[in-house]
Amino acid sequence: MTAPVFVVSTAELAGRAPGALVRLDGPEGRHAAAVKRLTVGEPVTLTDGLGLGGHGTVSAVHGKDALDVTLDRLAAEPAPSPRLTVVQALPKGDRGELAVETMTEVGVDAVIPWAAARCITQWKGDRGAKALAKWRATAREAGKQSRRLRFPEVHEPMTTRQLLPLLGAAAFAAVLHEEGAEPLATAELPATGELVLVVGPEGGVSPEELAAFAEAGARPHRLGSSVLRTSTAGVAAGALLLGRTGRWS
Repeated sequence: MTAPVFVVSTAELAGRAPGALVRLDGPEGRHAAAVKRLTVGEPVTLTDGLGLGGHGTVSAVHGKDALDVTLDRLAAEPAPSPRLTVVQALPKGDRGELAVETMTEVGVDAVIPWAAARCITQWKGDRGAKALAKWRATAREAGKQSRRLRFPEVHEPMTTRQLLPLLGAAAFAAVLHEEGAEPLATAELPATGELVLVVGPEGGVSPEELAAFAEAGARPHRLGSSVLRTSTAGVAAGALLLGRTGRWS
């Protein structure tokens, strides 16, 4: 079984030589000592969530609040290429957090919340700030659970108009749509650059949005014969692209 992952700052890892001691305290330390109940000698991975990881073992436990980790080695994970961003329309209830969690687990690199025209859920004021914080916390916890050293970025929400430059600059951009003429499974993909997938809301992407996206270079692609929920479509499409690009090799 792989070692559990805990988050520390970049400064606590950068430049550390084998044998260096890192104190894990605060919420992460309490989780390691009181919830995971780690003991001396057990393997641990520390990461800044930005691609830097420290692999080591627990060398001391300080009650239920902290423990010391002796580093065996550092590992710097290179930036992914091609990079996969999913534009996720705002789902109802907690399905947005489910989408972020599972997309993180399959390896998506960035998530952009999208206020689509047909979204029932609207992020406004304090409610929007709390929802965004939940998505970011979910990405962090799912990154730890899936043993990632580089956690996905969860951006500020965007409108359709704000997405157009991003789609236009992408090496490959697609809108998931059940009436798309081209299957995503056979689309020609670049070897490098930014891949952007747009996932619409339960009510679908509006004709006006489809037209705007197509003009920016993001044509509709179908994923398969069945129609997936918005909270699972990005996961399935992301896994397909990551497999096709060799990221899962």
